[in-house]
Amino acid sequence: MLQESSVDSSGSRFAPLVVLELASDTKEEAVAWLLSRIRDRQQNGGAELLVEQLGPGIGVEEKENPNMFLVGASMQRLLCGAEDLGLFKECTDGSMRAFTFASKHNFKDFKGDGDGFLSMAECQYVIKHELDTLRAKEETNVPGYSHAKLYPGKSIIRRLLSKGILIQMFPLHENEELKRLSFSWYKKVKLSLQPLDDIRHYYGEGQALYFGFLEYFTFALVPMALIGVPYYLFDWEDYDKYVGFAVFNLIWCTVILELWKRRSASLAYYWGTLCRKKAFEEPRPGFHGVLGHNPVTGRAEPIYPTSKRHLRVYLVSLPFVLLCLYLSLYVMMIYFQMEGWALSIYDENPTFWTHILLFIPSIIYAVVIEAMNLIYRYAAEFLTEWENHRLESSYQNHLVLKVLVFNFFNCFASLFYIAFVVQDMELLRQSLATLLITSQILNQFMEAFLPYWLQRRRNKKMIRKVQKRRMYEEKELPLVEQVRLEFYLCVQLAFEAMSVIAVVTNCALIGMSPQVRSYFPESETQLILCTVAAEHVLLGFKFILTFLIQDVPKHIQDKLARLEFESLEALKKKRQLHGGKCWKPRSSVRLSSEEDRCACRY
Repeated sequence: MLQESSVDSSGSRFAPLVVLELASDTKEEAVAWLLSRIRDRQQNGGAELLVEQLGPGIGVEEKENPNMFLVGASMQRLLCGAEDLGLFKECTDGSMRAFTFASKHNFKDFKGDGDGFLSMAECQYVIKHELDTLRAKEETNVPGYSHAKLYPGKSIIRRLLSKGILIQMFPLHENEELKRLSFSWYKKVKLSLQPLDDIRHYYGEGQALYFGFLEYFTFALVPMALIGVPYYLFDWEDYDKYVGFAVFNLIWCTVILELWKRRSASLAYYWGTLCRKKAFEEPRPGFHGVLGHNPVTGRAEPIYPTSKRHLRVYLVSLPFVLLCLYLSLYVMMIYFQMEGWALSIYDENPTFWTHILLFIPSIIYAVVIEAMNLIYRYAAEFLTEWENHRLESSYQNHLVLKVLVFNFFNCFASLFYIAFVVQDMELLRQSLATLLITSQILNQFMEAFLPYWLQRRRNKKMIRKVQKRRMYEEKELPLVEQVRLEFYLCVQLAFEAMSVIAVVTNCALIGMSPQVRSYFPESETQLILCTVAAEHVLLGFKFILTFLIQDVPKHIQDKLARLEFESLEALKKKRQLHGGKCWKPRSSVRLSSEEDRCACRY
């Protein structure tokens, strides 16, 4: 049985980082083939990782899946993977530089063999990247599965997942680090900021940036709340005051957005992601095509015609999105019919219960909106995957565009219709409040309470078995307990656009108000021109603020410029040293150590 750490046949010690679960009836030849590809050297097309089978689980009477494998790597392999990924780390001089194995001792916090130099998230990121980029060579199919076709360059992990051979792949928690993080984060009552560095160290930069944004956005809403509460409590109907409040909101949304850009740039720099610029991107794991050669790197990689991708995007994906927008519009009209029916009942018999009935259509519509957004998200992910984008950035851009367009139309089309077609401000307030409150309740239920409740139910049975068997095998259980428990766990452009839309719509709503219309009793054209002029002035002021508030703080710009200058100087020196020719490692060099392999494998 595997313990907290293990030693492979070559003497390399590793801690398990990632778990692979294959189907319980996976054929032995497929298991052996996959494990050999994971263990094989990189020069042979393998991942050069350490993998062992998980020992028997908890409760001998339970039929457990035996095909669960723990994947890790030696520290040297993780460091070489960090170099391959271009991870930026802090140097002893305080600058952020791309990590290289050869100059590892020039980096801050690197001691001994580098144990503890990489964060938990970085180690797991290396493992996942190496597994995702594991590609077929001459195999025509997965051994033992003639229907699971392969061709050179095909992602092995993606094919196994699509055919149901690989059930899931998930990172493994480190209990002691998780306890420390939970105590410093939310388990003790205190008024302090979130430990973003600790969150980043354990979960990675993406999650830490997400929680950092939530923290920043919460504080950013305080000024608007302090000013907006009197408007609500005293029920001010003076539109001059509303205009002042609207102008303040329009300016403040620009300021908080620009300040967040500076904040996120600072965090990204100190976390090493702002500097992580590559001259090219590696193909994403899900990208497939005929095996060819990259003209930039000279490496073999799949090639897929751009014309085919464009046909899929414009002849399939685009019509599908338009169809979904039409269905959303159709559902919206049903909602307005329900609103009219509820209003007619209230007009005939204005009681307490019929007044409550007025809110029912909006509540139902809010639930339907959330359901449609969820279903559409799965469809958008499927379509974007089918479009077969080579780069991860391109994949994310197309996915975000699909989801943003539909969600915006689905969530706000009814509000625009009420505001500019029906022109009923009272109905607009009611609908906006009902949709907002209902969606918040649904999101909290679906994203927090429901997963927590389901997980508690799943864990109860497993925890009882853990406690029962711990009496017999106290020394061997901790890791197996953890893996079996975690097995049951459930798996900015947008802000700019919304801020511009907010300016236009608020100006239009102000221009439609009776108080503003009274200033132009004889000329509708003058009203429109004044409204458009006010909107342009506010947009101009917004863009002036955007220009004045730099996205990246000056001290970080200086550090980035210094890094680029030093990189160019180093390149000049290398070219002078080699007579102006590009230096390439000789293929005849004998690989005598792990450090040599890191320097020369490409």
